[in-house]
Amino acid sequence: MPTRPTNAGSHRMKLIASLTSPFARKVRVVAAEKHIDYELVVDIPWDEDTRVPQYNPLGKVPVWVLEDGKTLFDSRVIVEYLDSISPVGHVLPREPRPRIMVKRWEALADGLCEAAATVFQERKRPPQQQSAEWIARQMRKVDAALTAMSEDLGEQEWCTGEFFNLSDIATGCALGYLDLRFPELDWRSRHPNLAALHERLLARPSFRDTLPPAA
Repeated sequence: MPTRPTNAGSHRMKLIASLTSPFARKVRVVAAEKHIDYELVVDIPWDEDTRVPQYNPLGKVPVWVLEDGKTLFDSRVIVEYLDSISPVGHVLPREPRPRIMVKRWEALADGLCEAAATVFQERKRPPQQQSAEWIARQMRKVDAALTAMSEDLGEQEWCTGEFFNLSDIATGCALGYLDLRFPELDWRSRHPNLAALHERLLARPSFRDTLPPAA
């Protein structure tokens, strides 16, 4: 069972995360695909009693705590580290150009999540304090990212071609976040190839086991 943060001086690696964070889910999926053992520590950065700033001065999750207590953040840094410490199921290609294409997909998926999360937080403010213009601007980013993903995926099975990798993980976590926070978005009918990709991903235990709790 996930726990609250405890002393980081343990010899077991830890992941400090929110169960609804798409960035934390990305790390959890990578760790599962690579069979990396760690302790999942649940902490919500928005809670008054959060201890996340003790591990990440930016106050964000995910944070990966190494055996010696040193910490890694953000998710892109963490997944690169995880891919480097285990030879099982590499999620990043070794060759420079294929690798940078995967990282490009990751940047696009992460950017979608950042824009969507901004809207989610804005909508939690009192109605009179919300900026409709700001929300619309961020949602245009979400729509543009979905369109770019759909066009780049085309008829391929996986985001960068024949092989499952980090590009698919990041994209799947982004789509899952939209389902969690924006169920009214009809992205599946507009982008059926992304919907098919999402279904393929949900067939993997790493994705099924990390589904966020219902909002």
